[in-house]
Amino acid sequence: VQLQASGGGVAQAGGSLRLSCAASGSILSSSDMGWYRQAPGKQRELVARITSGGTATYADSVEGRFTIDRNNARNTVTLQMDSLKPDDTAVYYCNLKNSRYSNQRYNYWGQGTQVTVSS
Repeated sequence: VQLQASGGGVAQAGGSLRLSCAASGSILSSSDMGWYRQAPGKQRELVARITSGGTATYADSVEGRFTIDRNNARNTVTLQMDSLKPDDTAVYYCNLKNSRYSNQRYNYWGQGTQVTVSS
């Protein structure tokens, strides 16, 4: 399984950016997909994830500002980031993992993409 992320870059506070990730390989359609981020000196944290059925969960810090979506037919997941804040600056990672209901265990990561928000 390979995850190819794109998007990111530099935005001003209050602006928007969009991240995309395409998964390829032997993928179970029931997999969860999501985005994590890691800021300098901090641990990697969940930003948002979405089940194959479309149920999304968000970190409290991005709730109401970020929107995650997926296209199961294309094995893609996107993260629309609005009302960006300097605290959103981090390397963002695409993730694909087993559903909580699956009897298989797997966890794949894409390459990180830098998001920088200037004040």
